[in-house]
Amino acid sequence: VQLQASGGGLVQAGGSLRLSCAPSGSIFSAYVLAWYRQTPENERELVARITAGGSVTYADSVKGRFTISRGNVRGNAKNTVYLQMNSLKPDDTGVYYCNLASRAGDYWGQGTLVTVSS
Repeated sequence: VQLQASGGGLVQAGGSLRLSCAPSGSIFSAYVLAWYRQTPENERELVARITAGGSVTYADSVKGRFTISRGNVRGNAKNTVYLQMNSLKPDDTGVYYCNLASRAGDYWGQGTLVTVSS
């Protein structure tokens, strides 16, 4: 089973993008779904996470601009995670990775590139 991330691209500063991530097959329900990003200058950092109970956490740099959500917890989309990114800044540029933690282990998506031009 793999996580398939999509939605990255090139956008001007102030614009919006919506990232999606879903598993390619059936897996155990996630304890936590999260998005990380990585740039050549920095280590991979947590952008946002959402727990099975719905608690959310954001990096200070994205609070008020990004929103993490998950698919219908009662349906097949319960392990799907989204990241709505608004008011994008050049500093948001990077490769975004989704992560799913479950009792079967940790899964990572392949990464989707987000480039924000000034």
